[in-house]
Amino acid sequence: MSPRLWAAGAFVVLLVALAGFAAATVPWHRAPAPRADQLAALGQLPADQVARSRAFHAELRPASYGGMLLGLLVALALGLTPLGARLIELAGRPFGDHWLARAVLGGLAVALVAEVLSLPLAAWRHTVVARYGLSTQTWAAWSVDLLKSFGAGVVLGAIVLAGFFTVTHFAPRWWWAIGAAGAAGLVVLLSFVLPVVVEPIFNRFTPMPGGPLRAELLALAERDGVPVKDVLVADASRRTRAVNAYVSGFGPTRRIVVYDTMLTEATPGEVVSVAAHELGHAKDQDVLTGTVLSALGAAIAVVALYLLGSWQWLLRLAGVDSIAEPRAIGLLLAVTTVAGLVAGPAQSFVSRRVEARADTHALTLTGDAVTFEAMQRRLGTVNLSDPDPPSWEHAMFASHPSTVQRMAAARAWARGDR
Repeated sequence: MSPRLWAAGAFVVLLVALAGFAAATVPWHRAPAPRADQLAALGQLPADQVARSRAFHAELRPASYGGMLLGLLVALALGLTPLGARLIELAGRPFGDHWLARAVLGGLAVALVAEVLSLPLAAWRHTVVARYGLSTQTWAAWSVDLLKSFGAGVVLGAIVLAGFFTVTHFAPRWWWAIGAAGAAGLVVLLSFVLPVVVEPIFNRFTPMPGGPLRAELLALAERDGVPVKDVLVADASRRTRAVNAYVSGFGPTRRIVVYDTMLTEATPGEVVSVAAHELGHAKDQDVLTGTVLSALGAAIAVVALYLLGSWQWLLRLAGVDSIAEPRAIGLLLAVTTVAGLVAGPAQSFVSRRVEARADTHALTLTGDAVTFEAMQRRLGTVNLSDPDPPSWEHAMFASHPSTVQRMAAARAWARGDR
């Protein structure tokens, strides 16, 4: 068989594997959240806080959706016209048009254009978040974080670009197979490395001082059968007033991380309830499941890009001869941007199911629906979440059940509706 037939076969096999793994591991049944309970929970929230949260999101929407639209238009302009190819040629010209210079410098140039054009909208979003008091960052601190993010992106992007186009250069017929394996492997590697290497770039972590709360969190993890190395406090207050906690790392690197804002804004019982939710993710191996799904998705994407290389009309629009050449980076950006927008609602749907299962785990582990509901009320109020967002927006973009859905699920659990 030709490489293209092998690629088509691999695409089908990987797609079936992704569907089968998702069917077996994703909790498609969610905890009950009757609408009547949701409306009752909404009615108990302070009206002024609900109005403030909704006003906050109304002010954010133009910048958020404008950013999505701008990102799409920039990707299409760079990928479906010769503009992207020409930009990559210019980036590689000082180095004799070497293919590796085109790949790395050209790819970073394309990314830089997209980042620079989106900066005004990012600044707009920061202005809104700061005006509502959710952000504690000055413009200088915000800029430093932006530069850190860009720096991390440059390092990772350069490695990916160099690796991918090295493979396409030296294995022009079978790069899809090597690239698919490499993309899947990179996803797995980053799942282990990012919490340990990248998180400290943006936050400082210190062990939680000894005391009743630390002891209770460690005892909770032990009772749940999820060993953790430590309980850390993140200095989130230098960036935000939002409250949160999470479980990070695998095996010997697993730790419970609590925002310092959580310690000042929430009761100890609410902190325990959040930690119980996060332990649910570890108990059910949600990070591992997400890693496998992402790895399969990355492999499928690489094979799909190879198959798209036979669409001559697409190559003509981009002004390139092959989808595997560095000059096609703009085209790759356009394809992946569109694919990401299309796949986004499905990813959000899966995420909401996973989060609902973790909520049920927290309720079962603590046996305290009252504190769980109070914790959800606290999270929604402090983080300015819309407690009951428009259904279309929630379906398209929400990674978690809404505040009133989670409160309703707790009430249903307390009644025994499980």
